[in-house]
Amino acid sequence: MQYTRKDLGSYRLHCIRTKKFKTIMVRVVFHTPIKKEEITIRNVLCDIFMQSSKKYRSKRELTIKAQDLYAADFQTSNSRMGNYMNTNFYLTVLHDKYTEKGNFQAAVEFLKEIIFEPDIEKNAFDQKKLDIVKTNCKSALEAIKEDASNYSLIRMFEAYDKKSPVSYRMMGYIEDLEKITPQNLYQYYQNMITSNLVDIFVIGDIIEEEIIQIIKQNFVFKTLKKQRVPYLLPNRKPRPRRLFAKETSENVQSRLAIACCCYGLTDYERNYPLTLYNVILGGGNDSKLFREVREKYSLCYDIYSVPNKLDHLLLIRSGIDAKNYKQTVDLIEKVLNEMKKGKFTEENLKAAKEYYNTALEELEESESRIIDNYYMMELLGTDDLEEKRKKMNQVTKEEIIKVAKKIKMDTIFCLEGVKDGNN
Repeated sequence: MQYTRKDLGSYRLHCIRTKKFKTIMVRVVFHTPIKKEEITIRNVLCDIFMQSSKKYRSKRELTIKAQDLYAADFQTSNSRMGNYMNTNFYLTVLHDKYTEKGNFQAAVEFLKEIIFEPDIEKNAFDQKKLDIVKTNCKSALEAIKEDASNYSLIRMFEAYDKKSPVSYRMMGYIEDLEKITPQNLYQYYQNMITSNLVDIFVIGDIIEEEIIQIIKQNFVFKTLKKQRVPYLLPNRKPRPRRLFAKETSENVQSRLAIACCCYGLTDYERNYPLTLYNVILGGGNDSKLFREVREKYSLCYDIYSVPNKLDHLLLIRSGIDAKNYKQTVDLIEKVLNEMKKGKFTEENLKAAKEYYNTALEELEESESRIIDNYYMMELLGTDDLEEKRKKMNQVTKEEIIKVAKKIKMDTIFCLEGVKDGNN
């Protein structure tokens, strides 16, 4: 795999050459410091790009054109990464050797059409198409409580720190949705195009010089931009006393969401020992949490942990019966304390490293995840895959114990079901 980055003034172009795939993927990323009041309008903008463009006036016409490009796939997404909000445009298209010469360039031109030539008349988006998007967004927002696992996480983050970006609902807010008009949506679009940082990634069996030429022809931004704030959130100290919060739900199963602060970690600790700590703690069916809480004491339906590195958090999530809430929390705390005392074996560490190496192998089978890896390298200065393998395999038990002592349970939220699962 060969990686190069080229600064084209108003954006950065990242080329990843590999012969693993028959397709070429292009990802265009617009990123800007996140503002709570902009999340909803950003989501609407994401969705309206997929409704039509100036040339292709309906979703049907967009679909037909994509099929003409040998079933090219176009998608958009909006997400938060630390202090930033990212809007992604994805293009996946078969390599010209499997289609015809010029197909990739035509697909990139189509992507340019979607981004730079949206369906706009008189400085406003189409009202009918906006109404369709807003209706779909409203339905999703009104149904937010139906996904108990996701809703419990949202409510836990809001309890953890309502002023921090971690608490922002990335699905958006109904009150902000109602304020969106064809005119202010267009104004926001103009602001995104002119002021956001832009990174473009291209991965596949590519020739760098050809890619640079095609991208420069199709992506022209007139303004130079610089990163304004760091991607990592501030490292907040844990509360002196844990915060407990609850909410009643009509769901049968209760959902438990716990935020553990990772305070004072070095970059190395966050990228390596913390990763293995999480695998041992709650990264799979052989983890300490799964074996103790689920298998040994049968207190939950599922339990796992995941590091949220940009936010300096480790999250623990579980499905339980309400009657088991206190016992489950107490047992989770016991397991966390055991990790601080080094009550895990060298075999556990070896298995965690094998688990991680397998995950890296799986990552290399996905164009999107490879791009994710290089994106994090650019944003946070993380290592490439080979260096990650090398450093991870050298992590010691003592380093993991040191990290464990910097992790503290901070916020415990329970979305309490009205009945137990076996009633």
